[in-house]
Amino acid sequence: MLTVLFGLSGAVVYGFADFLGGLASRRVRPVTVAAVAAAIGIVPLLIGLAVLGGSPSWTSTLWGAVAGLSGAVGVLLLYAALAIGPMSVLSPLTAVFAAVVPVVVAVARGTVLSPLAIAAVVVAVVAVVLVAAVRDTSGARPTVRGVVAAAVAGCGFGGIVLAYDATPPGAGIHPLVVARVLQTVLLGAAALVVTVRAGRGARSGGAADPAASVDVAGSAVPPGRWWPPRLLLTVAGCGVFDALANVCIQAALHASDDPGTLPVVSVLNALYPIGTVVLAGVVLRERLTSPQWVGIALAFVASVGLTLA
Repeated sequence: MLTVLFGLSGAVVYGFADFLGGLASRRVRPVTVAAVAAAIGIVPLLIGLAVLGGSPSWTSTLWGAVAGLSGAVGVLLLYAALAIGPMSVLSPLTAVFAAVVPVVVAVARGTVLSPLAIAAVVVAVVAVVLVAAVRDTSGARPTVRGVVAAAVAGCGFGGIVLAYDATPPGAGIHPLVVARVLQTVLLGAAALVVTVRAGRGARSGGAADPAASVDVAGSAVPPGRWWPPRLLLTVAGCGVFDALANVCIQAALHASDDPGTLPVVSVLNALYPIGTVVLAGVVLRERLTSPQWVGIALAFVASVGLTLA
């Protein structure tokens, strides 16, 4: 029960973080938002480490680094995929791979799922596809490059769950701090590269880089200017929610010794689009589509099934 509760909580909070990150990305490059949010997320994790304690070790440090690398690769490849292909196809594909990869790894290790658990996993994957599906009016078509980038991005997000599952339970949130620091460094470097390339392109008057153009689009804050307080608060909220979501996911993974915990948490974690679309409906008054409503209903059914399995 705790596994499902923590897993669902992590997914919803992840969705909140994505919503705030999406809002901020309308004014600043997404990779810059991701880098700053990752840096801000270090603060609550350090506070949690000081309050809750833990037993850091080389093992927890190693797996924390793996989680940070996987997360950074996932974010960067997701942006690259969305820059060259339709979001309506590639975003759900990323979420599906994020859910399925840890399940495949768990089964390969010998985890045996009950028929009810298998049915719930299948329903949850369908729910992920339906909830993550968005309207795409760009007219872009899927390409091999975009599909591969989205699939590998999903594997990166799934790798985060696998890495946290491998951390020693007594390590506390020390691995999360390591992951967040490494992710901040990698995303910060990527943001710097994108900014420099965009600046050179603007000075030379040449064609924009396809990977950078998605980051530039919609930016309303000129480079070098201070961010307004509201934007700073939005990015800070994104960072704090993202850090809290990671805490929930790790807590879910270590809430039980049942070998079926990994696939359950993996599938629940992939339901994060629910939090995003719900907040979009409440805050931005965006209307949910019929498939998204069906997806939310199926997610509820899958969660009940995983609880009973």
